[in-house]
Amino acid sequence: MKTYGLIGYPLEHSFSKKYFTEKYEKEGIEGCQYELFELENIKQFTDLLTENQLNGLNVTIPYKEQVIPFLDRLDPETAGKIGAANVIKFEEDGTLTGYNSDYIGFKNSLESFLPHTQFKALVLGTGGASKAIKAVLDDLKIPFLSVSRNRSDESIAYSDVTEEIYTAHTLVINTTPLGMHPKVGVAPDLPYEFTSDKHYFFDVVYNPAETEFLKICREKGGHGMNGLDMLIGQAEASWVIWNK
Repeated sequence: MKTYGLIGYPLEHSFSKKYFTEKYEKEGIEGCQYELFELENIKQFTDLLTENQLNGLNVTIPYKEQVIPFLDRLDPETAGKIGAANVIKFEEDGTLTGYNSDYIGFKNSLESFLPHTQFKALVLGTGGASKAIKAVLDDLKIPFLSVSRNRSDESIAYSDVTEEIYTAHTLVINTTPLGMHPKVGVAPDLPYEFTSDKHYFFDVVYNPAETEFLKICREKGGHGMNGLDMLIGQAEASWVIWNK
C-alpha cells in the first residue's frame, strides 16, 4: 500500500484526504491511501518519517517554510524560487525534494478569474502561502503591495491602506486564514466602503465557499473567487509530481 498524506496544524477541516480518497475511487487507482499527519511542532517531522513508510506528502499551514531544512533539495523552478514547499517527493534513493504546486494552482485559477492582467494588487498576509502568489504576480507582471499586521521593509500595515491605495489596487488577494471555518464572519481590516465593480477579490480560503471577505465584495458589486479551484489545481499537480 502506497501512503501519501498531509502535514500541518491544525488539520481538522482539511480538504485533501477527502479529495484524494475520492480521486482514487473515481479513477480506479488501487493500492493507495491518503492520511492526515497533524504535527504540533515541525520537529515531529523526523519521527513521522521513521515511523511511517511514505510515498509523498503535502505541506500546509504553518510548515511550508519550516519544513525546508528537513529536505535534501528544492525544485529550482518552484520551491527554490519561492522559498516555500507544499509538496514533498520521496525519491528512489531515499532523499526528499520540495516542490511548490501552489504556484501552478494559483496561476491557473487567477488567469481563469481575471479578464486581463492590467491590475495592481494588494496581497494580504506575508506567510508561506503568500510566497507562491507573489511569484505568480511577478511572472504575470502584476505590480503589488504586501499588507501585514505590522509595517516592515517588505510590507505596509492594514492601517496604511488609504482610499487612494485601495481604489488604485483593484485586485485584492487574501492569503491569510481569516474567515476560515470555524471562525467565519471576520475579514481583513480594509476600507471596504471604497469597493466598486472594478474590484476583484481572490480568497485562498475555500471553507466556507463565501467568506466574509468575498461577501463584502459581492455586496459592493465586485467580483470574487474562493480558493477551491486553486486547491484542486495544486492537488492534481502534487499527484503528477509524486508519480513522475
